[in-house]
Amino acid sequence: MQQTDRLERAAATGWDAIVVGAGPAGAIAARQISGAGKRVLLVDKATFPRSKVCGSCLNATGTALLERLGLGHLLSDLAAEPLNEISLAASGRLISLALPRGGVVVSRKELDAALVHEAIVAGAVFLDDTRARLCEETADEHLHLHRTVELKSGGAFVLARAKVVIAADGLGGGFLNGSHEFRRIAARDSLIGAGAVLAQAPADIRRGTIYMAVGRGGYVGQVCLENGALDVAAALDRRMLANTGNPADAARRIVERAGLPWPAELSRLKWHGTPTLTRRLAHVAAHRVLVAGDAGAYVEPFTGEGMTWAMLTGAAVAPIACEAIDGEPRQAADRWEAMHRRLLGRRMIICRAVCRLLRSERLAGAAIAIAKRFPWLAAPILQIVAGKAARPVSELTLISSPS
Repeated sequence: MQQTDRLERAAATGWDAIVVGAGPAGAIAARQISGAGKRVLLVDKATFPRSKVCGSCLNATGTALLERLGLGHLLSDLAAEPLNEISLAASGRLISLALPRGGVVVSRKELDAALVHEAIVAGAVFLDDTRARLCEETADEHLHLHRTVELKSGGAFVLARAKVVIAADGLGGGFLNGSHEFRRIAARDSLIGAGAVLAQAPADIRRGTIYMAVGRGGYVGQVCLENGALDVAAALDRRMLANTGNPADAARRIVERAGLPWPAELSRLKWHGTPTLTRRLAHVAAHRVLVAGDAGAYVEPFTGEGMTWAMLTGAAVAPIACEAIDGEPRQAADRWEAMHRRLLGRRMIICRAVCRLLRSERLAGAAIAIAKRFPWLAAPILQIVAGKAARPVSELTLISSPS
């Protein structure tokens, strides 16, 4: 079917939910809502499958959530690599610490495509290569209120309506731009994200190990993916980026100064960037609009919880979205604001504190020296990285898994 025909069908359908953004948050939300018998349209501006700047590490909370959703098989299907240790380097000092079991490394390109497939199997309609913009609330001929979404692809555009809209279009999404209901707040000292994937990891990169270099100007993580490629994700100071001229040079300086090897091929790759990493919306809900994933709030990714946060919010927003669909949109907005704070508030405070500590090359080097002498002092941070410090996934209210 031609894309124009697909857009016209989307405009002609009365949707219960339109989910914008097909990353982990959006795909899981779409799957769960579809599994509850609702008509769901899932939209993404990219053509799938697509790559993302991401550390590609999913901690134990994330893997437990997939199991509870009935999606644990995806990790074995994708040959996800178990995470065993983290090697942290700063100022020429290096320490390797065993990670609690449960975390994995998995390519975002493959995982996101698999989650979208599961949403389609559950009944969602998927439109990729389609940009979306939130419009005002409107009423139909029966005076029933809906949210309107403008959909664009190529030279065509249509207006689609839904009882509830979920914004899950990530850090760089523009779905909510121009909406007076959502104000974005970025930390003034926030770093910029950048990343690249090398087709074949060097032989000295151990599988199941996160290599993290901390230095003046940010930090850089490297990990071997399940397919043997090397994923590199960096959080970089804007001033350092301006001085070096490109993210590859900035990342190389941090890695080499920390004392880790830098594969020369990485400097020849095309690197992709993100907006400022630490940011949030003043509100994550409005009438018939709920925000999930990175679009709502995000903190620098040193502790590796980004994918897990997205999945948690995608799963948790689904039953609240169903409440809005079934006739309680204002109460649903209030409930989601409260639920979002409970899910991520404490996690984000802890991760922000850890990231601030490790922004200092001197403090990071000192912390490594102390941890070598007293390894037990590193245990709390390792618990955060592994997701063991989070509330159990069993406490989360979910829609029953689709059959």
